[in-house]
Amino acid sequence: MIKKFTFGTPFPTESVVMQLPEASAFPEYLTLSKDQTTLSAALDSDAIVYGLGENVRGINKRGWKYISNCSDDPSHSENKNSLYGAHNFLMVDGDISYGLFIDFPAKVTYDIGFTDLDKMTISVEEANYALYIIEADTLPSIIREFRSLIGQSYIAPKWAFGYQQSRWGYNCEEDIRKVVKGHRDNRLPLDAVYLDIDYMERFKDFTVDEEKFPDFPDFVSDMKKENIHLVPIIDAGVKIEDGYDVYEEGRDHDYFCKDENDEDFVVGVWPGRVHLPDFLNDEARQWFGDKYKFLIDQGIDGFWNDMNEPALFYSEKHLQEVFDKLKEFQDVNLDLYQFFAFKDVVTGIDNNPVDYESFYHNVNGKKIRHDKVHNLYGYYMTRSAAEAFKRIAPDKNILMFSRSSCIGMHRYSGIWTGDNSSWWSHIELIMKMLPSLNMCGFIYTGADTGGFGDQTTEDLMMRFIQISMFTPLMRNHSALGTREQELYQFKDIDSFRNMLGLRYALIPYLYSEYIKAVRENTLMFTPMGIAYPEDPAARHIEDQLVVGESIMIAPVYKQNAVGRYVYLPEDMTLLRFRSADDVDVIPVEQGHQYVNVALNEVLVFVRKDHILPLGPVVQSTADLDYSHFTIYGQSTSPYTMYTNETNTISVTPA
Repeated sequence: MIKKFTFGTPFPTESVVMQLPEASAFPEYLTLSKDQTTLSAALDSDAIVYGLGENVRGINKRGWKYISNCSDDPSHSENKNSLYGAHNFLMVDGDISYGLFIDFPAKVTYDIGFTDLDKMTISVEEANYALYIIEADTLPSIIREFRSLIGQSYIAPKWAFGYQQSRWGYNCEEDIRKVVKGHRDNRLPLDAVYLDIDYMERFKDFTVDEEKFPDFPDFVSDMKKENIHLVPIIDAGVKIEDGYDVYEEGRDHDYFCKDENDEDFVVGVWPGRVHLPDFLNDEARQWFGDKYKFLIDQGIDGFWNDMNEPALFYSEKHLQEVFDKLKEFQDVNLDLYQFFAFKDVVTGIDNNPVDYESFYHNVNGKKIRHDKVHNLYGYYMTRSAAEAFKRIAPDKNILMFSRSSCIGMHRYSGIWTGDNSSWWSHIELIMKMLPSLNMCGFIYTGADTGGFGDQTTEDLMMRFIQISMFTPLMRNHSALGTREQELYQFKDIDSFRNMLGLRYALIPYLYSEYIKAVRENTLMFTPMGIAYPEDPAARHIEDQLVVGESIMIAPVYKQNAVGRYVYLPEDMTLLRFRSADDVDVIPVEQGHQYVNVALNEVLVFVRKDHILPLGPVVQSTADLDYSHFTIYGQSTSPYTMYTNETNTISVTPA
């Protein structure tokens, strides 16, 4: 059952697809403040709070304060409150279990046992929102009800389950050909290479630098002959430059966000001074989306949207204020407090809250200040592209994923988890994010394998691969100035080849379970406490996940670890893979176990009365073979496998 309560005049976010009547009786387990901006609830001693999508810390969100406020922050450390996404669904599993969704496009603060461990307090900036309360007998039922409320998740093309290589710094056609050759010569499977901002002409959207890519359509065609898809980046800011058609069209038709004087708002990002397209304006959204045709016509069939929180290096107005303020510190003896005041002036330039309060959207002729709808910006940018794809290429399934997001965008694209780092803790963080994102409708997702920032190492990359091989999006992505981390750069290429081979052998199972999660409104990645609700020992385990219906994974995420403890809620079959063809099959009994895990091994646990069908090793998804499988595990029932979005085959147990 879903109960809807409306307060004030909510902004129409279009995050919800179901029309529901207003409920009358407010639940007794929730307390609403008089001004209707604060909800509070008691948390019993063993209650778990799930959800909130992309965020720091654990699967259980208890014990911290989270703020839904899409933020350009690449340092995903435990002291943060906001990351790139704003996902306002949570689920309380306690003496009373229920789900909550707050449909509101600006800041929402969740104090989940931070001030008081036994109390949850949710604060909305203003009393103009819709509240949905979901009640059901089980947690999976609550999730299914919520996912029905918000609509079916995006389905990515199957090739987007292949291994993908990216780096900020692939500067020209020859760089990318070298990357493809490095993979093919070393028999490292590969399906896509990404084009970061380097491919553009001076960082201008919907341009290709002709000096770096002298015949781009032929280059795209050459890559497709090798079963390689090129995936260019699109940023939110449009460079201010006379003669640049995107800028001139946006200016002439008033498609950009305005300042308080109704002038086009000026901020800085990669190209320097830019304007921000007003994606909340229906006409502007259609105009920008149609611009993707420039690249689609040249053979491109995948995109990633970036910098769409929106990220702001500076606003022109605030930058001048900073320069003026800095003069006050000149020739001053900077003591402790003055020095930190000086630093704050400079470090506060980018993504300044005042800047987000300084520009406006045109929504059906009404002027709306940006901070009031901030969390919609990335969602509506990506929606503009997805809606355009249906007009431009209705017969194509185009890959699209975004950095910034909120619930509603899940219908149009996937997401990656943003600019993570080459930290061991970020392997663990992937495990915590995956089920939380699935609950919020984001099924096509993954993290930058190996870490985007900082310096990766061979062992860290190997362990990153061993969790990423189970995520729908498996992309190795790194930042300019970091160590080159293509897999052929490392010593033990054989082991990396084996791990990628195993990934491709798993794709038929992973893709099928992905389609099921989308179509049935279930989780692809399930926390142990939800998968085994009757087992108290499984309830608080956060470093093991059930993946699809058949398997459990327990990745290694500690430096120099050669094994780890696992808990098995039931008898399982342990598959100790060194490659898809080199595997030990070991029956293991229910209970606590210590298992050895060498650096070149990945463990997969097949659940009781389930099977894992493993396909042959191939070099790209174009070569996937559904004619025969190696079957692991035992079951009395056949396994139903989706081979595409709609068709299934039956895989018979051995």
